[in-house]
Amino acid sequence: MLERRESAEGPVYYVSPLLQRAGIRHAFSTRLGGVSPAPFDSLNLGNPGGCDRQDDDERIQANYRRLQAALGCVHSTRCWVHQVHGGDVADANSGFSNGIKADALLTNDPSQVLAIRIADCVPILVADEQGKTVAAIHAGWRGVIAGIIPATLARMPDMNSLIAAIGPCIGFDAFEVGHEVLREFDRAFGDEAPVRRNGNGKGHVDLRAACHLQLRRAGLSDEQIDTTDRCTFRDADEFFSHRRDRGVTGRLAALIAPRSR
Repeated sequence: MLERRESAEGPVYYVSPLLQRAGIRHAFSTRLGGVSPAPFDSLNLGNPGGCDRQDDDERIQANYRRLQAALGCVHSTRCWVHQVHGGDVADANSGFSNGIKADALLTNDPSQVLAIRIADCVPILVADEQGKTVAAIHAGWRGVIAGIIPATLARMPDMNSLIAAIGPCIGFDAFEVGHEVLREFDRAFGDEAPVRRNGNGKGHVDLRAACHLQLRRAGLSDEQIDTTDRCTFRDADEFFSHRRDRGVTGRLAALIAPRSR
């Protein structure tokens, strides 16, 4: 289970005991400990798309500096992608430019820190047990169906020694969807589909369970996966939520960096 941390630099964040024991610098951010005003209060790490209200970029960058300082990687180069809810994985080691379209990225360069942004979708951090290669995954329902998790794991150099952490995301009870989404999860997961149908043709999807199942199907055991019961929609004191706040909200982030050689 993920553990909560409060830092002298201000940010409050969650860490994975598995990744901690491996000596891997990482964090799942909360909304606490930054400099942004409402409705982006206060550790905002990205602006909402298609929204007239936007946070100032200088404040966002200041928030990243605070979080990276808390992790001990304030001087690391932050690598990020333009997330499109798909299945593409970016390699940050060579020929990489920030902002390319992808929903996961990986690196073995200890001077880099990988970052993905979320506001209800599932953040997943992955590493080999030596911490030499790490990956960050953004998995919304479309990304899960597109196979972003197995696509990322397939790019890791040693599938037999991976550890993974699933971060805070929208919970099962809060994520109501239409019949077309339910049908996609039935197709992808069969009898194991983590769905609950209502009587009105709609239903709920457990995104966290879906991601856990894909990690298991890729060969990871329960002992190789950390998770959490924190819900971005329910736990408004700690997290931004696109669905709860109807798009006028900030962004959380998950960060991870390889161990220094």
